[in-house]
Amino acid sequence: MIMIKMTKKFAWALLAAILCGFAACGGGGGSSSSTSTSGNSSNAPSNPPTNGPAATNGTISPSNPGAVPTALAANAVSISVSHTSFNRFNLPMVSVTLCTAGSGAAANCTTIDNVLLDTESFGLRLFASAIPATTLDTLNPQTQTSSGATIAECALFGSGYSWGTVRNADLRLGGEVAQNVPIQVMSDPLLNASAPGDCQQQPPFAVPTDLGANGILGLGVAPQDCGSQCVTNSPAGFYYACTSSNCSVTNQAITQQVSNPVQFFGADSNGIVVEMQPLDASGAQSASGTLVFGIDTQPNNTLAGSGATVLTTSSWGDFNANYNGTAYAGTAFFDSGSNVLFFQDASIGVNSRKDYVPGTTLARSVSIAGNNLTTATINFNVANANTLLSSGNYAFNDIASYMSGTFDMGLPFFFGRHVYYGMAGASSPGGGTGPYVAFTSS
Repeated sequence: MIMIKMTKKFAWALLAAILCGFAACGGGGGSSSSTSTSGNSSNAPSNPPTNGPAATNGTISPSNPGAVPTALAANAVSISVSHTSFNRFNLPMVSVTLCTAGSGAAANCTTIDNVLLDTESFGLRLFASAIPATTLDTLNPQTQTSSGATIAECALFGSGYSWGTVRNADLRLGGEVAQNVPIQVMSDPLLNASAPGDCQQQPPFAVPTDLGANGILGLGVAPQDCGSQCVTNSPAGFYYACTSSNCSVTNQAITQQVSNPVQFFGADSNGIVVEMQPLDASGAQSASGTLVFGIDTQPNNTLAGSGATVLTTSSWGDFNANYNGTAYAGTAFFDSGSNVLFFQDASIGVNSRKDYVPGTTLARSVSIAGNNLTTATINFNVANANTLLSSGNYAFNDIASYMSGTFDMGLPFFFGRHVYYGMAGASSPGGGTGPYVAFTSS
């Protein structure tokens, strides 16, 4: 599930509203400047980094990778894909413990299950209805210093938008603690004002059933969900100062923006690893995985010497791809929050939801390239979505849907792989200075 940035948000919003249907899906890149291209446009990356791993070319990733998740440890939490009360497929869920800010994650705590792990957005967003009052009432909302107005945020995604207050909280994930983290409380009853028109470009995520989860844990490569553009000249569609009935665009200091909690984790603050179990072609009723915090900081998150393919990216985690003669310049990404693979292929039949429904399972490949000139070929399969979804299973590695303008490697890509996300501005021996993504398939 992608948070849509700046110039791309309107086009992606309209497209995703048509495509997603009942699925929880992404729908755009995270970059404010990248645009999609097609035809014979070159996707050769520019401005290679001056540090980090040397470029490797010609890596080929198997269509049925076999890497298995590592065991749980203090710097890790479990991921579950299964049939929940929301009745959605391919949604990786984690649990997050929420506590009073500044308490060391020890006061008025509650653990919230079924939070969607999303590696192409940034920050924690929880529905107010999923937070018990004993905890919610202790999370102070941010207010504008000059006027006392409540700070609210609009977050645009490919399949909907969230609207709510910004509050600070302490978080605990496994043995990791992040203190005083700005989060978004969606559909917060404290906020009487409706979402501004700039936010209402898609259907709202008003209740958990709209999203298919109790919230979103955005752990992509960016430290904040907006960054410097919202500090001095904030655009519409991000932060607002709200009275009882009116909201106006406001600037938001970096330290007050909804933030990726990983950066607050001390020794394990430079990134994450998402590890999902391998799957058979027919899928499975459930699947498990491990979310590991830190890269090259513990024995269970080693990147250096692993043989992984490492691609430096845009500040939002995007890179280049070429599929079937179409170039995606800076609009390709690894996105755990999208429950299918999204790409454009007019040669494959689709159903009413734009899911691909080939007569027999097809073998396909996409070429990808990072800003460090590293390239790789990703092989994948496309099965009949109607057949898969009638099987009673909830985890699939070969389900895909039509979308133009982007190549979104959603959760099917993650099964049987370890996928790394290096935080922007942080470094690791194996990845250099982020932002970067990396993966290994064995």
